[in-house]
Amino acid sequence: MTLLIPSRRRQRGVAAVEFGILLAPMVLMAMGVAEFGRAIYQYDTLTKATRSATRYLSQFSPDDVTYPTAAAKCLAAYGNSSCTGQPLAPGLSTSKVVICDRVDASGCPGYTFANVSTYDNAAGTGTPAGTVNLVAVRITGFGYTPLQSFINVSGLTFGDITTVMRQVL
Repeated sequence: MTLLIPSRRRQRGVAAVEFGILLAPMVLMAMGVAEFGRAIYQYDTLTKATRSATRYLSQFSPDDVTYPTAAAKCLAAYGNSSCTGQPLAPGLSTSKVVICDRVDASGCPGYTFANVSTYDNAAGTGTPAGTVNLVAVRITGFGYTPLQSFINVSGLTFGDITTVMRQVL
């Protein structure tokens, strides 16, 4: 009986072939992880931008003549109140920023930004309105664009990113 022992010469290119087979999926996985991390980074940037703009607006009354709506939109989109420089995320503009408060809540359907009185003076029943008013800054319709052009995720749009805070009277 003859035993077949593989010779070293016949096994010489096996490691290179196995490496070539595994290289393509490993590179694709690494690029996918990097794009996912980049998407999370952009989402976090947008969240912080809405928080900064909301904090800025919470210091003003929406009834004030000098209510800085445009400056807050610039702050959310560009990181400064004068709309200069690059946007905080590629494709972000002030047109994607919506501000809702007790004066104008049209951009935030389903939300109430001022206490509504249900108090009936004649009967002495119901709930009187309080003094808490809210302001919200929302980024809507922001589409994520990947770095790698061969990955076609052009339809990836983040959901609305909203921050709500108490507002001065």
